[in-house]
Amino acid sequence: MIKHIVLLDLPAAYDRSELASIMSGLNALRAKLDGFSQFEHGPNRDFEGMSPKAAYGFICHFENEDTSRAYVVNPDHNALGQRLVALCNGGVDGITVVDMDVVT
Repeated sequence: MIKHIVLLDLPAAYDRSELASIMSGLNALRAKLDGFSQFEHGPNRDFEGMSPKAAYGFICHFENEDTSRAYVVNPDHNALGQRLVALCNGGVDGITVVDMDVVT
């Protein structure tokens, strides 16, 4: 399983309805991509004080690397990604991505 973990550096006055719309769009991709099994998102509480710039995050659960790669090139994902870039501090520099290959 691949967990695609994305952390967002958002300005204090970010457009909450735009973020909600993007999250809804990403969640809808589960119906279009076989092997995209779960989508989670929410605000970062940063209880340990280790990620103060990451105001929000989401996790996509992919069955395997092929599903993850299909997501990366999906046109709907790319359109949503462009909207995320526009929302974040520093554009693309305000987005951190980790693709974790889960070992069980």
